[in-house]
Amino acid sequence: MLDDFACEKFGRKEFKYQHWRWQPHGCDLPRFNATALLEKLTGKRLVFIGDSLNRNQWVSMVCLVESSISQDQKSRTFNGSLFTFKAKEYNASIDFYWAPFLVESNCDDPWHHHVPFRTVKIQAIENHARHWTDSDILVFDSYIWWLDSKIKVSSGPSEESNGTLEDVEMLRRYEMGLKTWADFLETHVNLTKTKLFFASMSSSHLRGEEWGMGANQNCYNETEPILKEGYWGSMSDPRMMKVVEATIDRLRMSGVKVQILNITQLSEYRKDGHPSIYRRQWVALTEEQLSNPASFADCGHWCLPGVPDTWNEILYAYLLH
Repeated sequence: MLDDFACEKFGRKEFKYQHWRWQPHGCDLPRFNATALLEKLTGKRLVFIGDSLNRNQWVSMVCLVESSISQDQKSRTFNGSLFTFKAKEYNASIDFYWAPFLVESNCDDPWHHHVPFRTVKIQAIENHARHWTDSDILVFDSYIWWLDSKIKVSSGPSEESNGTLEDVEMLRRYEMGLKTWADFLETHVNLTKTKLFFASMSSSHLRGEEWGMGANQNCYNETEPILKEGYWGSMSDPRMMKVVEATIDRLRMSGVKVQILNITQLSEYRKDGHPSIYRRQWVALTEEQLSNPASFADCGHWCLPGVPDTWNEILYAYLLH
């Protein structure tokens, strides 16, 4: 368990958030069976590629399966941007690869990526893709990092070259980045071997006024879900989802099938499931912050066990049925 998501370890005492189960209209999700999934993954490699929300899902998946594996038959290693979990008796690997924009950027160090100004190399993906191209199952995500208003786009060979850095509107730069990703899939991924998934946006709960709380409230001290069916917060931009859908539709027309893991609506309800203040703080908190816990509450990631387990139940259903 990474300390970003270990809410019980860091003092959360209320655990109702662990016991909600997603019931979609019109179908029943199969109960997650770790042994069945590991048998399906025998001799294969599953890789999650993206940002810390995808790392959140990777940690969830590792937790869901590792208790079914004896101690001497499993291992976990970190190698740069690649995090690897091995289930040795199944010859299976469940990996995470840090690439918050999918394309290359100045934020590609998995531990030191908080830079003053983000720059993306909008046409460059090969240095990332060589770590996952030949895998059997790929699960991508990329959303929240694209929202930064100060992102610069580099389309040339060097970020330092005069004239290569440009300001590009948010939707357009997202579209450009996903086109680079899609073009690579179309030309370099073995479609007879590899299954492709793209996880839709994970929801944040920073604005309490949107569910009936005060304007200065967020997920801090929230212990119940939002129960209004169809609730949708302003932190999830449907225009961005349309860019993903259009990109995947174009891939489908060229014979490349990418299954969307539509996790957004189910996550919208779960204002109770975030770490809030119950996680490791990587930077020392000021006295001012300590006097106002809501000011440092993490309302974007998710406690584990918790919401990402449901995301993996959906992935499990696609893989086994």
